[in-house]
Amino acid sequence: MDVMTSGSWVHCGREFSAREVADICATVAWLPGLARSELAATLCEHLGWVTLTGTAKTGACLEFLQRLQAAGLLVLPAQRAKRAHRSTARCPAPPRTAVEALVEESPVAGPLSALAPVRLEVIRDTALAAQWDELMARWHPLGFQGAFGYRLRYFITAGELRLGCALLSGAARAVAVRDDWIGWTVQARRQNLPRVLNNSRFLIFPHVRVPHLASQVLGQLARRARSDWLEHWGFAPMLLESFVDPRQHAGTCYRAAGWQLLGETSGRGLARPGRSYHSTPRQVWVKPLGADARDRLCAVSAAAC
Repeated sequence: MDVMTSGSWVHCGREFSAREVADICATVAWLPGLARSELAATLCEHLGWVTLTGTAKTGACLEFLQRLQAAGLLVLPAQRAKRAHRSTARCPAPPRTAVEALVEESPVAGPLSALAPVRLEVIRDTALAAQWDELMARWHPLGFQGAFGYRLRYFITAGELRLGCALLSGAARAVAVRDDWIGWTVQARRQNLPRVLNNSRFLIFPHVRVPHLASQVLGQLARRARSDWLEHWGFAPMLLESFVDPRQHAGTCYRAAGWQLLGETSGRGLARPGRSYHSTPRQVWVKPLGADARDRLCAVSAAAC
């Protein structure tokens, strides 16, 4: 949750000193003719407020400016009306793909050695991503409503067979047992959290009954995650995490793949003003992507994150 302490502000993991806030307010006053998006881009450039890939955090900057305006510290330019498109006719939505046509649902059983080499196929094509979403929504116990932010979808394949799906996405913002195990300070967590990836969905299709398949895939995921993420997003992760409901699963496949059980979540979730969130505790499993992963996650650079 974002907080303000002794003249400094924290927003989206970055702390702004009282001097920086004063400079922001002055810049807004000097440039009243800029559109809000242009103003945010300008401020991001001045502040060096960028993602790990060097992209300006304009969305976060706009939110911060709105917070400062709500506090009475500045006045933003009036929002400009969006231009209407020349044609308001909407293109018809494409017909929904039948899930049954996406995967051959004949039973797949037997020893792992009897399958063609099992591979993780990175999904980059929009049509394949839509198929992946549809299969995950149908068969995963938690369902699926879309992936946002940094993410990487995989199909689990063996020759022409599709056996399941996996998803890597942004890490949970705060997990006590994980943060204590890493040894994070508040600033190190703010700066290095993007380098932790969450295996937020993992699914072997229900008609696939192959012993040791899940652990083989999780091991392969840990070996590939660093290079795949670097190629796709431009920066290298250092740690994988995943959460397992102990009422449903024992986490055996994670243990067999060399992941480490740290403990359980509190089940409380993040506190938000006026809202409460409750769940059941989840096991917290992690897999470092390198022998020095914890040391690197604890390092804090002089530059603002």
